[in-house]
Amino acid sequence: MKLLRKLLLPFSWLYGSVLALRNLFFDMGWFESKSYNKPIICVGNLSTGGTGKSPMIEFLTGFLKEEYQVAVLSRGYKRKTKGFKEVFANSTVEEVGDEPLQFKKKFPNVTIAVCANRQEGIENLKVKADVVLLDDAFQHRKVKASTNILLTTFNDLFYKDFVLPTGNLRESKAGASRADVIMVTKCPEKISYARMQEIQFEMKLKPHHRIYFSKIGYAENIIGISESLPLNYLLNKNFTLVTGIANPKPLVNFLKEKNYSFEHKKYPDHHHFTTSEIEELRGKEIILTTEKDFVRLQPKLKKFAVYYLPIKTIILKEQEPFFKEFIIEEIEKFNH
Repeated sequence: MKLLRKLLLPFSWLYGSVLALRNLFFDMGWFESKSYNKPIICVGNLSTGGTGKSPMIEFLTGFLKEEYQVAVLSRGYKRKTKGFKEVFANSTVEEVGDEPLQFKKKFPNVTIAVCANRQEGIENLKVKADVVLLDDAFQHRKVKASTNILLTTFNDLFYKDFVLPTGNLRESKAGASRADVIMVTKCPEKISYARMQEIQFEMKLKPHHRIYFSKIGYAENIIGISESLPLNYLLNKNFTLVTGIANPKPLVNFLKEKNYSFEHKKYPDHHHFTTSEIEELRGKEIILTTEKDFVRLQPKLKKFAVYYLPIKTIILKEQEPFFKEFIIEEIEKFNH
């Protein structure tokens, strides 16, 4: 596979050149990029998924909703509807997509919507919100966000990668210059300060860049449709881990490090489960899954022994207050 990707390097150069030209046209003003008189915070990445965008959107929503009317706008990947659609608690995955429905169930009083056309989505939401969070819109240059947060995983740093199809980048690493914040996600538990400094040096940050490091935090309880149980309930239990996310490795490693023994059924990101797959899974005694997969899987399985393990973003080295302060300062610029 690695050899094949190297052979595709000329196509990466071609694809990267086309994207660089597109970005240049936006930077020069030849393609229109619309600004807004309200704070628009974009969370995105340069690579193809698995960087922790959903936990970051939830992190931002969690503290901003205490002071502001927050709206979240997603594309609604793999939904079967078109155009702008607000997400409600009784919406289905087919109508709005899995991640937007996950957001709504976690934050029922926050306005969540889906729309592939981000300009149209913002126009619908700006009358309801003090701040709009854009999920996965870093390459959506038709919107000029007031603040751009770029995520890159510790084990797959963007500056070491190549553009598709040789690598996993959606655009050249030069695109990082548009970011205001670079968040290195999914760091190991005991990352050293020296390694963090090394990454900052290798990244060749611009003067305007702020960099933070974060890890995944796992809850101590698993959540089902009608109950919450301690995670250690699964010790010595015969359970199946079901994942339909871009990178399940951190979760798998976490469970193995805790000495859990399980069967792992791995599916593609945002996977829509077939009838035969559902029938197979229905025969499993206990199923543990991710929160995103739970909103797709549980309504189809219609069994009680299905649980998800909540996760959250934890910013390292006591930098969380500084990150929050910066975000609030960016929002408050619009109130002066």
